Amino acid sequence: MLLDEEVARLINAPEKALMLLSEPDRVVHFRLRRHLPPGYKLIHAYLVYHNTARGPPCKGGIRMSNDVTLEETTQLAELMTYKNALMDLPFGGGKAGIVADSKLLRASKAVIMHGFVHEVRHELISGNYVPAPDLGTGPAEMADIFSETHLRESVTGKPVGIGGLPGRAEATGKGVATIVERSVEEFLKKDLSNTTVAVQGFGNVGSWTCSFLEEKGAKIVAVTDVDGGTMNLNGIDIAELKKYCAEKGTVSGCGGKSLNKEDIFKLDVDVLVPAAIGGVISGDNVADVKASLIVEGANAPTTKEADKALDKKGAVVVPDILANAGGVVASYDEWRKAKSGSKTKKEETFNTVRETLLEVFDEVLDFSQKKKASLRKSALAVATLRLIDTMSSRGWL
Repeated sequence: MLLDEEVARLINAPEKALMLLSEPDRVVHFRLRRHLPPGYKLIHAYLVYHNTARGPPCKGGIRMSNDVTLEETTQLAELMTYKNALMDLPFGGGKAGIVADSKLLRASKAVIMHGFVHEVRHELISGNYVPAPDLGTGPAEMADIFSETHLRESVTGKPVGIGGLPGRAEATGKGVATIVERSVEEFLKKDLSNTTVAVQGFGNVGSWTCSFLEEKGAKIVAVTDVDGGTMNLNGIDIAELKKYCAEKGTVSGCGGKSLNKEDIFKLDVDVLVPAAIGGVISGDNVADVKASLIVEGANAPTTKEADKALDKKGAVVVPDILANAGGVVASYDEWRKAKSGSKTKKEETFNTVRETLLEVFDEVLDFSQKKKASLRKSALAVATLRLIDTMSSRGWL
């Protein structure tokens, strides 16, 4: 449960609200039996609605990986509840998980996605759940969903040609970069052009975060992925790194100094951006973290134990529900425009993401300063106040 007793006390949360937020509203565990790629006898899948007060729809991506669990899917749905509320979006918190290899051939993943839609068609057609890409899925898989539902508003993160939003693919990275820039200014009292950054993860979020930060003059000195990494204290050429990664499938070995994937957490940099998977900053390595500012590009990259340790030694952590919310902000725009049929341009998407995240950042910062609470607790508090107000308006409390 993300909402702890300290946050509850900060906002004097009603007991029933805490009870309603303590467990998911609905959990669906099903199996794909017929739409299966070679090598699979069945595939387990999950769909979780954590809190539906601000929905339907419930909004959250589809994660595909061999190690997906119901527990993880539930935790991520809970995260989406607070992220959507913090951004003041009319979405409940949802998430889906498919237990299958994310590195399957495109044709095999398409078979799985058609099977997924077959099993939860009503949830998609009714608008109860609006999925988006997450780890292991992308625009092509969202196109598979649209091919089955024939409703543009039933899924976001689609290719532009079938109603996708220009700039949606870059939106999460754009948001992370925006929050890095604002946080450097606020907490480090520096200009971004005088800032060193290390990024863990070079998928969609990490790579676009690097690109946008480089454009602003930040010096990206280290990047890692699951296979290792590269370091250049004079700054990595991100365009070259993207080209190398596209050819080799990894950033490891791309010039500069070779870097062990675990060593990125030990680097003496101004900003560390964990932008891959959850739980990478933990009790095992938090003592080695030297960065003064951690901006969470991934979902739940910092464990509770590590979060307390970072706070104790004075490091500033900008939480995931604020830092990486650019994707869901853009998804709301895509969903809304799919209903109306209106179009937009990439720069308009970027401006919406930037303006929304900066406005919420200032709101969270103000709460933090008034209550003398961490940014994570403050972000959760602001989000929970929105949820309490909504639940009260709906007669739930």
